[in-house]
Amino acid sequence: MSERPSIEPSQSHPGILVASGDWTLANATQLLALLGQAPESASDIDGRDISRLDSAGAMMLSRYAVKVGLGLATVEVQPAFNSLTQTVQAICENPPRVKRKDYGVRQMLARMGYAVEDYTRETLALVGFLGLTLKTGLGVALRPVRFRLTPTVAHMEQVGLDAVPLVVLLSFMIGAVIAFLGATVLRDFGAEIFVVELVGVAFLREFGVLLTAILLAGRTASAFTAQIGAMQSGEEIDAIRTLGLDPIELLVIPRLVALMVMLPLLTFLAMIAGIAGGMAVSIASLGLTPEMFITRLHETLSVRHFWVGMVKAPLFAMVIALIGCLEGFQVQGTAQSVGERTTSSVVQSISLVILIDAFAALFFMEMDW
Repeated sequence: MSERPSIEPSQSHPGILVASGDWTLANATQLLALLGQAPESASDIDGRDISRLDSAGAMMLSRYAVKVGLGLATVEVQPAFNSLTQTVQAICENPPRVKRKDYGVRQMLARMGYAVEDYTRETLALVGFLGLTLKTGLGVALRPVRFRLTPTVAHMEQVGLDAVPLVVLLSFMIGAVIAFLGATVLRDFGAEIFVVELVGVAFLREFGVLLTAILLAGRTASAFTAQIGAMQSGEEIDAIRTLGLDPIELLVIPRLVALMVMLPLLTFLAMIAGIAGGMAVSIASLGLTPEMFITRLHETLSVRHFWVGMVKAPLFAMVIALIGCLEGFQVQGTAQSVGERTTSSVVQSISLVILIDAFAALFFMEMDW
């Protein structure tokens, strides 16, 4: 049977308060009432008559002791309750100080070091994943019966055909913008006709493949990561290994082949759409006819510009597919991890595509191609 908690002045020493009864969570209402009636000060608190004490009661006793100018360390309780009161005192009366963040030079260098280490680890993981994929792909090439055609065609539809409207529309609009800006600048020099070469070279060499790769990096790499990451969270990949199947052969190779086939085709469509956008602006603003535009494009541009752009498409496709699949395999099993890895795959894919394109542009410029 629960005994009502109380705390009253001692008969022999009025400055000493004597606590008794059950100081437990079940009597929280009475304990709050006692806390509200606490005197302004007291010389000591005697808690040896407390018959039952739990963590809630010990916390209320600590608050009471602090309110009267004492601390729980001065309250004497039964030996069985000493460990409980000491623990509550350490939490309630001596809260841990939050360490202030230091934003000095040493911490900045430490954060930079951690970032470099993380990027290095990601790079090594990507290189290792590339080697594992090439090894598995070579085994599939030596035994074509192991190649999974049905999922490959399905992924070709998802990453290729479904992306055609978006790629064509954006390429057409960007081609129109480039032609408009070129005409605006070249008009001051009386050289508006060179807009044809500007649009043609820009889209054949750079913008066609780069724009397509960036769009697929945001659209396809994130999809690959989310799909494989969901399987990783649901332990489906472990089940695949348990069945004696290779996840790289089953999940990565079809996606890689599909993207390497469809990205060059989408790049070709982007080149055509970008040039068509430039032609539309040239016809509307410069007074050219479609025949004049196509004739000048044919006379002034070399086919090498087309091949310079197309040769980068399979490389970009490999980068996007590998990063998207690798980040999916690195999901830790939570929804937050899936979101973080999806974001990471998009950022890494776009960054690496732009970086490779920049080095390729420098290489082709030095080679005079």
